[in-house]
Amino acid sequence: MKITYLGHASLAIELAGKHLIVDPFISANPLAFAIDMSSLKADYILITHAHQDHILDVETIAKNTGAKVVSNYEIVTHFGAKGIDGHPMNHGGSWQFDFGRLTYTNAIHSSSFPDGSYGGQPGGFILETDETNIYIAGDTALTYDMKLIPLQTKIDLAVLPVGDNFTMGYESACIAADFVQCNRILGYHFDTFGYIEINHKDAMRHFKENGKELTLLPIGDSMEIFKK
Repeated sequence: MKITYLGHASLAIELAGKHLIVDPFISANPLAFAIDMSSLKADYILITHAHQDHILDVETIAKNTGAKVVSNYEIVTHFGAKGIDGHPMNHGGSWQFDFGRLTYTNAIHSSSFPDGSYGGQPGGFILETDETNIYIAGDTALTYDMKLIPLQTKIDLAVLPVGDNFTMGYESACIAADFVQCNRILGYHFDTFGYIEINHKDAMRHFKENGKELTLLPIGDSMEIFKK
């Protein structure tokens, strides 16, 4: 599995010959100026919640690629009204897709569309594949619900928000790594604007001191994940 960081909470995932985009917020992110949205490949777009900084470029990418939206019922219905195909899910539910098994998990956050209308409850995703298993937390506070995840599957990489203020900071994310029993962390949702700017060295040092590895990818860079 190859994961490319597209900035903020946006990821591009390649696995099993399929391309997934997570929470695309690219065109209005000045830090993601080098990302050419027109060149992105997508078979599916995974959306954790309805905030603008997670859905801004969904319509453009879906119409460029024909990608199917996977999210909660309210978000899938919203984009369905725009002519975009989707697969609705809800918390605790799983579905076997052609790229792997996806479970929609709890997240503690808020969720509304840019016009203020209801965007359903926020969530995250567990992605289980023959190649590897990853947990994408979405925007969330630290929650005991995370302790349920290793009872269901072994996680090889946890993608956790580390920017603080609107989500967990890196100290709480380090505890979340304990909860999900995964010592390899990809941090996201940081540095996009002033409220969530972090000191990278301090964050990585904190994880190292606690026996964990935090990766903060430069925008456009990639990492490979395999089962251990």
